[in-house]
Amino acid sequence: MSRSLTSRITIEPLDLSRDVELLHAWVTHPRSAFWMMQDASLDDVRTEYAAIAADPHHDAFLGRIGGRPAFLVETYDPAHATGMGDLPELRPGDLGMHVLVAPPEGAPVPGLTTAVFDAVMAFCFADPAVERVVVEPDVRNHAIRAKNLAAGFTELREIPLPGKTAMLSVCPRADWNAPELVRLPDPPGAVVPDEKHRPGADLGAFRQGLPSSEHLTPELMARAQRHLVAKALSEFSHERMIAPVAEPGRPGRWRVETDRSSYTFAARVKRLEHWVIDADSVERTVDGEPREPDAQELVAELAPVLGIPDSLLPTYLEEIASTLASHAWKLRHRAVPVAELVDADYQEIESAMTEGHPAFVANNGRIGFGLDDYTAFAPETGAAVRLHWVAARRSLTHLSLGADQTEQALYDAELAPAVRDRFRARLGALGLAADDYLFLPVHPWQWRNKLAITFAPDVARRDLVHLGEGDDEHRPQQSIRTFFNASRPERHYVKTALAIQNMGFVRGLSPKYMEATPAINDWVASLVHADEELQACGFEVLRELAAIGYTGDAFHRLAGTSPYRKMIAALWRESPVPRTPAGEQLTTMAALLHRDADGDALVTAWIKASPVDAATWVAAYLRAYLRPLVHCLYAYDLAFMPHGENLLLRLRDHVPVGAFMKDIGEEIAVMGELDLPEEAERVRGSFPDDVKALAIHTDVLDGVLRHVAAILDEDGILPEDEFWAIARQAIEQHAADHPELAEAAARYDLLRERFRHSCLNRLQLRNTLQMVDISDQAESLIFAGTLANPVSPVAP
Repeated sequence: MSRSLTSRITIEPLDLSRDVELLHAWVTHPRSAFWMMQDASLDDVRTEYAAIAADPHHDAFLGRIGGRPAFLVETYDPAHATGMGDLPELRPGDLGMHVLVAPPEGAPVPGLTTAVFDAVMAFCFADPAVERVVVEPDVRNHAIRAKNLAAGFTELREIPLPGKTAMLSVCPRADWNAPELVRLPDPPGAVVPDEKHRPGADLGAFRQGLPSSEHLTPELMARAQRHLVAKALSEFSHERMIAPVAEPGRPGRWRVETDRSSYTFAARVKRLEHWVIDADSVERTVDGEPREPDAQELVAELAPVLGIPDSLLPTYLEEIASTLASHAWKLRHRAVPVAELVDADYQEIESAMTEGHPAFVANNGRIGFGLDDYTAFAPETGAAVRLHWVAARRSLTHLSLGADQTEQALYDAELAPAVRDRFRARLGALGLAADDYLFLPVHPWQWRNKLAITFAPDVARRDLVHLGEGDDEHRPQQSIRTFFNASRPERHYVKTALAIQNMGFVRGLSPKYMEATPAINDWVASLVHADEELQACGFEVLRELAAIGYTGDAFHRLAGTSPYRKMIAALWRESPVPRTPAGEQLTTMAALLHRDADGDALVTAWIKASPVDAATWVAAYLRAYLRPLVHCLYAYDLAFMPHGENLLLRLRDHVPVGAFMKDIGEEIAVMGELDLPEEAERVRGSFPDDVKALAIHTDVLDGVLRHVAAILDEDGILPEDEFWAIARQAIEQHAADHPELAEAAARYDLLRERFRHSCLNRLQLRNTLQMVDISDQAESLIFAGTLANPVSPVAP
């Protein structure tokens, strides 16, 4: 049996309104004869499990594998069970257990029953008060009796019970044959009960009993440390916070000195002062003695020159630690060779990304996530997530819709009728009118850690009503708070508020700020769809077509703003799947910067798999990416935030043929006098002329293309000078094709000899809690002189 099977088992309280038809099919199946409900009607099953739900000594749970319903669990107090209360063999600390594995839909999966049984036993022993698990299978059920014995049960004697002769069997905690596959599971964890787990179960002890920290080994952490130290030395050098000096007599080696350590390493310095440092070559000495590289110690030693405020240094070190832990986890669990990604689908590629933002050193902070949260919700784990939903009182909630949207159409598209009926029934059971509420999706972590705690008064007032999980499985994207619908890929992305600290921000969503989001997206989409140049380049946008936010809390009644105003909101963005032609592959542009654990680059593999040479491939990529962005700047003074996570590429025969731009509402700027709808006016900004061109110089050339160029040069696929010549030709060809935009081209002067060096890590290091003021981002920028422009015709 594969470890990946056991790693995706979850157990949650049974929801009879949702699960009764499923249970009926299971318990009446011929394979479930020992469950003694072969002739039960749907109403019989409903009555039986309603009685269990009402019984304080009996509980029922639904088990899933990979998010799909797969088994039923019942636990009970044997002292209160019919026919068992007077048995002399029973003791305090006994817990009874039944388990039913769903009849297979196709061929049986080898090892599935064993995996389920092991997970259920772990679930039972999660409660430290449980000393023994008690079972009483039918004496004729030899298969389950064998499973019991293998797990560590001892058969005591036959006992008469209603409808059967049973074999009373017990398994003390000390006798439980807990297998490796349960004690050391792959994430997202072998069993993670819902917050409404069985009364008396200690959830913390349960999770501690199933540790998933096997990635935190000296060997994997040493690799993660070397990787992050090399990246820190590279990016801090690029931003001119440190200045490596050449090692005398050691060609190709460089040295950086701190107040107590010396670092030497092999590196190549490429265009845009991009340092390619070999992680394995990094050598560190402290007081002349060799020491292993340590990213936290490097940052602490460099803190005076990095400009980190003393009060924020511990926070940044925590983000460094989390980034290291994430990298170690990926080395342990996500070592996917690029050969397997060349033809992979969109979400396989998304979950295989290992680096995070290419420039930020602390790029996987995620402060607020515990280890169980990481394995459940980090995009690289590939775990299925079911979003929770709350009903938010309509009078205290604002729903903004795109021009072609209605509330009814939105919910029709996103929630199946049965789900909406379930939600409305929940409200009705509380004596609430469903029409007085709007449905709002929330991140599971956000519900457990914020809404149910920080907003407890709102829940108690029924201004917010927890409705439970939706039915669809979602996959978290690289941006971590955005989800792709894996059950129904044609349905919208859902972007949720998430009150964790990550890469310089608390990842909330402001209801007030998002009110205009659909209108802004409508305007941008209409502009892009009507532009012949952009259409010819295959450039499209994915609209954020609905946004919702609750403002009835105490924090919105205060005069000042705070992150607490950004905790209950969501938006829906179009899915790219219905708009991707058949035969095309969809990928995050971040994949162009991806190297696997062996150092092989995905962009190199795509070029080799394509029918064209590297220069032609790069020209096609820049036509889909660079040229549309240049055109938007020249024609409309419109700038996007086009980093790897914000852009999806379409590939045909492994060659780029188009792109989807996303994250429109928060990350565009109009830098001129273009007419805007009143609702979209907030995206207009006033910027100095030398800052406007940074929409290409910093965000595209320095932010993305310097990394792609370096990879292709290092891999011997395309020399970097040729890469940059192709980029220059893309800009020049656009100008030749659009003489009507000559004035704008001259004003932006993208081919100038040098441009201002805007630095990202400097921003994060200055304020790790709020990197920039989103309402005035230009004023937040930090510059470090100028950079030689690699697309300038003037040789550097």
